[in-house]
Amino acid sequence: MEINLISDTVTKPSNEMLQYMFNAKVGDDVYKQDPTVIELETRVAKTFGMEAALFFPSGTMANQTAIKVLTQPGEQLIADKWAHVYNYEGGGVSFNSGVSCSLIDGDRGMITADQVAEVINPPAFYHSPLTSLVCVENTTNKGGGACYEIEELQKIKDVCVANNLKFHLDGARLWNAIVAKNQHPQSFGGIFDTISVCLSKGLGAPVGSLLLSDQATIDKALRVRKILGGGMRQSGYLAAAGIYALENNIERLNEDHRRAKEIAVVLQKKSWIYSIEPVETNIVIFSVNKNIDELSIIETLKQKGIYISAMGKGKLRIVTHLDYKEVMHNYVLDTLTKMIL
Repeated sequence: MEINLISDTVTKPSNEMLQYMFNAKVGDDVYKQDPTVIELETRVAKTFGMEAALFFPSGTMANQTAIKVLTQPGEQLIADKWAHVYNYEGGGVSFNSGVSCSLIDGDRGMITADQVAEVINPPAFYHSPLTSLVCVENTTNKGGGACYEIEELQKIKDVCVANNLKFHLDGARLWNAIVAKNQHPQSFGGIFDTISVCLSKGLGAPVGSLLLSDQATIDKALRVRKILGGGMRQSGYLAAAGIYALENNIERLNEDHRRAKEIAVVLQKKSWIYSIEPVETNIVIFSVNKNIDELSIIETLKQKGIYISAMGKGKLRIVTHLDYKEVMHNYVLDTLTKMIL
């Protein structure tokens, strides 16, 4: 039995999802003539109470498009030092948009309104980059799946409005946050200028993210998507997987969260564990004692058919997901319980 807990992106479409994809009505989405893509975009925009949405091949492209349409070259965005848009998007902020980053030392990847206010460059001081955008990530990847409170996001929004800044949400795992915190999607739609949401992580679709905003911004995003090569033809087959995922795989995210928390409970009892980040959703990030090579942990688990990932500096990551079944979970718990170093 092979158990892949490296990421929630490793899931494969179920037979039911494949059948739904097979039956999709499609057209040419580059001409905006794919009915299933239009249905998905309309549905997700309505879910978040926003005017429009645009389907993308990846979350990275959706994020990069948002940054491009909300900034000008030479400007600066504010984000946490662990932000995905800074660490894991290939330097796209600078390459695509000519924008620099002002990084905040937040808490588990989350920043506060007070921290944002402190690092905004004075608009009249032309020697420093003009601050124009704030980006937050919910849930936070490197922060161990931590979730923002709506109240803090609203406070950050108030700072943005007061300082003429745009506000973008990298919502790659936003569905996890919504389920874990029992929040309403429209709470986010009312705060952010742009939101990216992913279908290929916890929801189990094979491909796809969407960018949400007002209609004028999405019209600009369509042009940027074309420039980046993100236009796809009969992408309704992929959009259909997203529709199926939205209809069937949101509430079950609670199972992923439960299993992640149960793994954390077992790890907390191990003498070779130095610390564990609080577990709110489906990500478990833990550090091993300094005298232990974290790669040896990966190899030991690999020999038992369990695959996890390293994050550097003694940190390891486990991510639960749709294809991680209860029988696998019990095996992982038992293996970790018996593991002696």
